Amino acid sequence: MKITRIAAYQVDLPLHEGSYKWSGGKSVEVFDSTIVRVDTDSGLSGYGEVCPLGPFYLPAYAEGVRAGIRELAPQLIGCDPTQLAPLNRLMDAALKGHPYVKTGIDIACWDILGKVAGLPVCELLGGRYGEDFVLYRAISQEAPEAMAERVAGYRAEGYRRFQLKVGADPQLDIERIRQVSALLPPSDKLVADANTGWLMHEAARVARGVQDVDVYIEQPCLTYEECLAIRRRTSHPFVLDETVDGIGMLLRGHADGAMDVVNIKISKFGGLSKAKLARDLCVEMGVAMTIEDSWGGDITTAAIAHLAHSTPSDFLFTATDFNSYVTVSSAEGAPQRVRGRMAASEAAGLGIQPRPEVLGRAIVEVC
Repeated sequence: MKITRIAAYQVDLPLHEGSYKWSGGKSVEVFDSTIVRVDTDSGLSGYGEVCPLGPFYLPAYAEGVRAGIRELAPQLIGCDPTQLAPLNRLMDAALKGHPYVKTGIDIACWDILGKVAGLPVCELLGGRYGEDFVLYRAISQEAPEAMAERVAGYRAEGYRRFQLKVGADPQLDIERIRQVSALLPPSDKLVADANTGWLMHEAARVARGVQDVDVYIEQPCLTYEECLAIRRRTSHPFVLDETVDGIGMLLRGHADGAMDVVNIKISKFGGLSKAKLARDLCVEMGVAMTIEDSWGGDITTAAIAHLAHSTPSDFLFTATDFNSYVTVSSAEGAPQRVRGRMAASEAAGLGIQPRPEVLGRAIVEVC
């Protein structure tokens, strides 16, 4: 089997809540997503998706995905898409860095591999654990009362894990954490995610101000070293995200005892192949994980579902369902949340079929 064509489509993903806000005054109203299609000489096609959280979150941006695919795709025509390891080595040799560019192609090739094998991708990634898995809900940064109201509403829908967007004024963030925590029983889990937004003295103040609250502290500061310093000053369980951008940082974080949980974002590692490697390494090291991505719609959610469902349940802290945040459905067959939980499709591949009327015409096409 050989790749004969790689195409990319641009899809806008507006939000049900109107906007998504986090530390530093950052916000997005419409996400710019790229859906990738890989065609083969057998007639099978696979699909992937990558959707950066704007150009100001990680070293990734939407136009960069498409520009990178224009550069990379000619090198992949004629390759076997089911040979994932050689394909990824070729991508890394042809385009240094830019893992987010490679993500959509890698996911699409896993979709093809599943269709060839007649198996869901999660079974190829290691097997299916349980009937479903737990989701978290991210709560956009607002006034404490508004965030508490959001949490109460999503809790009524079945969510039991919540990620508060903090990283602003320390006293206001302390109030956000306290008001939401007061609503939750001990069985729920609350994460205060600063998205690198605090200076060290601010992070230390928040950690001290909520020392009696059952809350996880996520990525309080910009650098790994700053986060590690705060980690060593608090007894709260600790989550790392933005600073863990590859296997090297994952190993360093484990060696330093820098985290209890780590977020595995698929596009930050470069696709399902390398995210699976990171996932399996975390299992061996005894580190729990949130399986997610920067953002996305139905196809990203499907990829997350397959990686999450193939993760041992005791190591899966939580996962996310981005397609429930947005107003546009880009594919049929995508997994849907049910009372705060989700399951990967049992169909071959990712189990999705993109909607042509949503994709429109390809804006990148390499044959």
